[in-house]
Amino acid sequence: MRELRQMASKMTAEFLGTFIIVFMGCGSIMVVERFPGSLSPSAIPMIFGLTVAAMIYAVGHLSGAHFNPAVTLAFALGRHFPRRHVVLYWLAQFGGAVAASALLSITLPHGTGFGATVSPLGNFDAFVWEALLTFIMMFVVIAVATDTRAVGTMAGAAIGAIITVEAFVAGPVTGASMNPARSLAPALFQGQLATWWVYALGPAVGAVAAVFVYNAIRQDQTISKNEVVQ
Repeated sequence: MRELRQMASKMTAEFLGTFIIVFMGCGSIMVVERFPGSLSPSAIPMIFGLTVAAMIYAVGHLSGAHFNPAVTLAFALGRHFPRRHVVLYWLAQFGGAVAASALLSITLPHGTGFGATVSPLGNFDAFVWEALLTFIMMFVVIAVATDTRAVGTMAGAAIGAIITVEAFVAGPVTGASMNPARSLAPALFQGQLATWWVYALGPAVGAVAAVFVYNAIRQDQTISKNEVVQ
């Protein structure tokens, strides 16, 4: 019973964290479209990065603050997270993202966009970009979340910072998703599911690669931080 309560707490934290990130991030994109002049488009990368950082500090001690199915997969394959909990985390993350997009669609005026990630590139090039962007993000995540030599209290700031930088650089290129849940939810409401595989497979490949690369260069340090990842 205690384990069930703990898992329910973790799933709730993942649901809420992902919900808030999508609500604020995709919501800012929708506000820019629906209320011209009310918010600068240049603020969108900062909104995503700052929201991620805030939620890491808010619930990282409860669930590990994954908020991203690719991150959960990478932690599990890198033996930093129980594989039996992967699907439960995915359900919470995708559920939170879809709930956020649903609420945005209900409460904001009608428009054509819902914050879906699209790319002017071909699918393969967009896949490469998303894989590389996620590799960079996950490399930072795995370093600050699992290595005892890293400054753990700076995890949220470091992860939020790299997400912000990548969103500034790659936002116009692929939407800088790095998160299958963040991409799926608005794509459902926007009717643009044809290229979602790019935003599912790219981040998954990049995140898993980052974990194995960092584990290979960590100089055989014992994994003992756990990682902020329960």
